[in-house]
Amino acid sequence: MKPIAAPTEVLDDGVELSLVELCRASRAGEEQVRVWVLEGVLTPRGAAPDQWRFAGAALRRARLACTLMNELEVNTPGIALALDLMDQIEDLKASLRRAGLA
Repeated sequence: MKPIAAPTEVLDDGVELSLVELCRASRAGEEQVRVWVLEGVLTPRGAAPDQWRFAGAALRRARLACTLMNELEVNTPGIALALDLMDQIEDLKASLRRAGLA
């Protein structure tokens, strides 16, 4: 099994994507993105799918979610958990760097 590679393209958080733009850039279907929103994998601004706006960081999460789903066959709750844990690890690493311990 090959390790999950983080996508290299990172968008500034000032960039916002519509549902269609996020789907196109991540290669995820609209229905899949809707499920991920319901499960908390992605958090858009806006009340309805046609009004949703995703921050630039959502593209990275959507691509990782696609990798977990397609290559490792992880279900949606597992994707949400894995991405939340990855975020926590990154936060801890940042805290260690700020404290001069890493």
